[in-house]
Amino acid sequence: MKSFTFILRLAATFVFLGCVQGGWAMNLYVSPNGNDAWSGRKAGPNRAQSDGPFATLERARDAVRSLKSSGGLPKGGVTVWLRGGVYPRTASFELTARDSGTSSAPVTYRPYRKEEARLVGGKEISAFEPVTDPAVLARLDPVGREKIVQADLRAAGIEDFGKLTGRGFGRAIMPSALELFFQDRPMQLARWPNGSWATIAAAPAGQKGGRFSYKEDRPSRWLKTGDVWVHGYWTYDWADTYERIKSIDPQARVIATHEPHGVYGYTAGKRWYALNILEELDEPGEYYADRETGILYFWPPVPVGQGKAVASLLEKPLIALKGASHITLRGLTLECSRGSGVEISGGSHNLVAGCLLRNLGTVAVNIEGGTENGVQGCDIFDTGEGGISLSGGDRKTLTPGHNFSVNNILTRFNRWSKTCRPGVAVNGVGNRVAHCRIYDVPHNAILMGGNEHIIEYNEIHDVCKETGDAGAFYMGRDFTQRGNIVRYNYFHDLRAGGLEGQQGFTDVMAVYLDDCLSGTTVYGNIFYKAGRAVMIGGGRDNTVENNIFVECSPSIHVDARGLGWASFWFDGRDSTLMDGLKAIHYKQPPYSARYPELPGILEDEPAVPKGNKIIRNISAGGKWIDLYDNLTDKTILLKNNLTDGDPGFVDASIQDFRLKKDSPAWKLGFKAIPVEKIGLLKDKYRAVVK
Repeated sequence: MKSFTFILRLAATFVFLGCVQGGWAMNLYVSPNGNDAWSGRKAGPNRAQSDGPFATLERARDAVRSLKSSGGLPKGGVTVWLRGGVYPRTASFELTARDSGTSSAPVTYRPYRKEEARLVGGKEISAFEPVTDPAVLARLDPVGREKIVQADLRAAGIEDFGKLTGRGFGRAIMPSALELFFQDRPMQLARWPNGSWATIAAAPAGQKGGRFSYKEDRPSRWLKTGDVWVHGYWTYDWADTYERIKSIDPQARVIATHEPHGVYGYTAGKRWYALNILEELDEPGEYYADRETGILYFWPPVPVGQGKAVASLLEKPLIALKGASHITLRGLTLECSRGSGVEISGGSHNLVAGCLLRNLGTVAVNIEGGTENGVQGCDIFDTGEGGISLSGGDRKTLTPGHNFSVNNILTRFNRWSKTCRPGVAVNGVGNRVAHCRIYDVPHNAILMGGNEHIIEYNEIHDVCKETGDAGAFYMGRDFTQRGNIVRYNYFHDLRAGGLEGQQGFTDVMAVYLDDCLSGTTVYGNIFYKAGRAVMIGGGRDNTVENNIFVECSPSIHVDARGLGWASFWFDGRDSTLMDGLKAIHYKQPPYSARYPELPGILEDEPAVPKGNKIIRNISAGGKWIDLYDNLTDKTILLKNNLTDGDPGFVDASIQDFRLKKDSPAWKLGFKAIPVEKIGLLKDKYRAVVK
């Protein structure tokens, strides 16, 4: 019997070695019920031999390292299969160059078959009980006293509650404080007013005085204000920040804040609300964590036993790739963390594919540098500080990064900061955003800087819902960020959530080329009810060609702000534009070769928006064009645009803006827009498109 067993083991060894050395792909397995002392080569435990899957991702990673050091990865690569279940993360799962695959032998981490593998950066809270402390009950609004439950976080092993921070427009992205998620949805930190805004009555010490007044009596109920925060659009409808309250004078109805105070100061009539207040835990879905006692108070939207409550803990990314290459993270769920989902720095050919990233404190995926790293076929929602951050390439040499965001759904990605935390932030050179659906957010869908990026085949709608003077796609304030292409996208139903008509409001744009941004091509897009659809704000050498505009107001705006209110960029009072020129050698290759209009720009009336071309567009309904600052067709090339009469749409009533065969646009040279390619695609990472 012993000899027979020996022969079987020897045969298994030869099979394994043949797999590694002979070119077969290799499988390793991990399970929440596994054991790191096991081989990891079985999907389930073999009870007789006490063998089966590993227990941790780190053990599987180390097994891959051992393979590499003992002869290399098998041709076909290695797949680490995660059995279904929860994988709590108290630290980042970190992969470095040691963990890289190759083009012929990639390394993949993915769930086993159709099981759900969840990497969770938090801890489940289950020991809820009624609130009985008379002092706490006295502070609670009577409407919720019998419905609010409490849990002892310290008893659950949670000592670090995190810190609320001054975050928002112009400030660094920081991990969130402890948050509560219930039934896989984020709950609301107790606030006032619920779901709406209060209004600044006045700024009694002036706009920069660090104080503002209010009209309501409600703040007089707040007994402890040491960690109460206010969030607002303090002066402009495109800039929000969080500020910590320094003091409240309930008689004068004045709130003073700690420095740096509201971004751009406080202005009468602007929006704000307060949060992190026990007394305002007054509707289902709200919570409050008392950092002194360690008690979590929660009004569950359904009986607390009908869902799972998770408190976020991890401030680092759930998964971090540092200098790694040829690694795919596929089909995973990453959630309930104070930080990001995945961070990729450097390396090449890394892919986050078909993953669900939700309930995260900052961004879903952050790609910094490297080449051909990307996010594809992922669903991203309920993040705190944006969706995907994508950078790569070298601006000095105009070397492309070829990093990408393709076929992703991005929505509700501004739970914390509302402005300039877009669905996709793009920087560097030569990166791509394509076939994404981005919707239901307060501000930008795509925020971009750099050169020669391509934005194509995306559907963007219901964005900039809470802001004004905002762009679904936005770039601005640079003469040198050229060669970018925005083509074959569908922008529709852009509105500002009822802000129209308020003092100082400026409407929403679909493509916003702000503050002298130059050298961008806007080609073959469809704009439907897209506000002020294309804005050229004083820039040069932009081309708006072969687009369809329907019910926009107007379709195109062009101004010469450098000759008027923004003359300070050209007379020495503000060096922003000139600094952008100095940052690169714009009179030398590759800039002088790629952008021949650029080397002589300062000798050619730089404040005049020369070189802009508006050709072969269709505009139906709404308004065609606004030319400001005495601009005419002598400065702006306007040619072969169809702006009157019936353009011959197939069926505008169902938003079918293809052109009939007898459309007059064909005679002007209009080219068919590939409508069938716009939006999400079915691929191996996204099997269903709705």
